[in-house]
Amino acid sequence: MIDLRRTVLVAALVATAATSAPAAETAAERAPGRITIVGEGTVNAVPNMATLTSGVVTSASTAREALDANTEAMAGVIEAFKKAGIAAKDIMTDGFSVQPRYVYPEPKDGSTQPPRIDGYEVRNQVIVRVRELAKLGTVLDAAVTTGANQMGGLSFDVAEPAVLIDKARAAAVEDAKRKAALYVQAAGAKLGRLIEIDETSMQMPPRPMMMARSMDFAEAKAVPVEAGEQTLRAQVRLTWELAD
Repeated sequence: MIDLRRTVLVAALVATAATSAPAAETAAERAPGRITIVGEGTVNAVPNMATLTSGVVTSASTAREALDANTEAMAGVIEAFKKAGIAAKDIMTDGFSVQPRYVYPEPKDGSTQPPRIDGYEVRNQVIVRVRELAKLGTVLDAAVTTGANQMGGLSFDVAEPAVLIDKARAAAVEDAKRKAALYVQAAGAKLGRLIEIDETSMQMPPRPMMMARSMDFAEAKAVPVEAGEQTLRAQVRLTWELAD
């Protein structure tokens, strides 16, 4: 009896496998082909705002003296920014430090001498957003005139890039559609329904290509600055089924 049941079970499994294999093969054969294309879109824009870092470094024989000198100079720099039209919300302290300044004596009698403190150094730095580029040259000049002895990190940007980003995305989709149509036509196929869209990257460079547009400033002492041009890039991946 046991042997008979085993024989029947094995026969049933073999029959099931034999009938399901063609069905699986048929389903695979019926699955439509696919084509995946990556499209890229770009939009050029002239920056309309700038960000810079400005700071004051002071040194003195005592930490108190160095701090007092730095505080006075930095207060003048911040006041100059405000007088140049920079709002308080666009001025942010980015770094502050008080550090001893060491000197290293020459070795004596063949022995290394320990370093000694020869004063103190205080650093204070702010990040400033300039929302009107016409004021940028004046802002830079005012900062240096009132005591800033560290300037850097100047970068340009677009204040509200959302509309431009969407244009780049739309251009990327159109680029992918154009490529897909070209490929399927060359291959003698047809595009079916769109089944997948993925945004693969979005690039907004923090610095422009320094080219083209010069800014004109009203004051003679204003620092000349090039606003340049930014390129925003979007990349998407689209997948279609191939029609029969």
